[in-house]
Amino acid sequence: MIFESLPTTPRSDELIDKAFSRAARTGRAKQNKLEAQQSMLQTASNILSDNLENVVVEWPDFETVDPFYYELADAIVDVDEVRKSLSEVMWASRQVDNIAREYQPKLRKTDADLARKHRKQAFARMASVVEEVEDDLLRIGEARDALKDLPDIRPDEPAIVVAGYPNVGKSSFVNDVTRASNEIARYPFTTKGVQIGHFDRDRIRYQIIDTPGLLDRPEDERNDIERQAVSALEHLADAVLFVADASGACGYPIESQLELRDAVKARFEERDIPVLTVCNKSDRSTDMDADLYMSVETGENVEAVLDAAVEAIGFEPDIPPSRNE
Repeated sequence: MIFESLPTTPRSDELIDKAFSRAARTGRAKQNKLEAQQSMLQTASNILSDNLENVVVEWPDFETVDPFYYELADAIVDVDEVRKSLSEVMWASRQVDNIAREYQPKLRKTDADLARKHRKQAFARMASVVEEVEDDLLRIGEARDALKDLPDIRPDEPAIVVAGYPNVGKSSFVNDVTRASNEIARYPFTTKGVQIGHFDRDRIRYQIIDTPGLLDRPEDERNDIERQAVSALEHLADAVLFVADASGACGYPIESQLELRDAVKARFEERDIPVLTVCNKSDRSTDMDADLYMSVETGENVEAVLDAAVEAIGFEPDIPPSRNE
């Protein structure tokens, strides 16, 4: 997952203390006082500049991030604000380097006392630059903490998103078709864990995802973050299975379920994503129009539903041409 390996973001005071204490040790190791001041300046500037630059380069380029993860990140943190902060931190890295370049010549052709004064001036200016991006470092650190534990969903693998009201059998279906080889992962904007399973067809690995708290209630009941999370799912899904319960045992009338189905269908079909209506608990009732009927409890037609989703996706992997072609 692209945000998983992001390193901890240092605070400005931690970075300054680290740089100046390391510089002091470097200076004490030099017998020549003039060389000591030069070494201290170079050490401090290297630590500050390199650490600030590393904060930035460890982040992915949002221009090239898959739209699913971009939308997901933007649902949790303000991507534009994070990008601004990353730009400010890179500016600070370059400023520190420029200050070092400005003062190094002043430390070469002077006496030790004046060199010490110049070095202290340079340290003060470097510290001021780092303190100037204190809020940016905090923002980047908070964004990193919010994004690093996102579930490992892979945009390059075909994905089936399962939708429908609670208690219609979505989780049981995902458990059944993946033989419980799935994981429960937490999104920052859901109260329940997102269930992610995998299965193989013709040596192709498929993801199947149940997102409680997002696609199990009407649009007007979602907050802004949840709406944007649904937008992220639109980039991810290759097919949607809308599971309904005609028996009403789930606690929701079939009319309400079909209204939610129509809303989900309208939203995803805007991106030409097929939405299949599946009547679960068909051993109890089939009193609804559906594309497919199944009973997870009895096992009836469960594999047929999965096959229909795979067929609707029509995924064809990129196979390199043979040498003879």
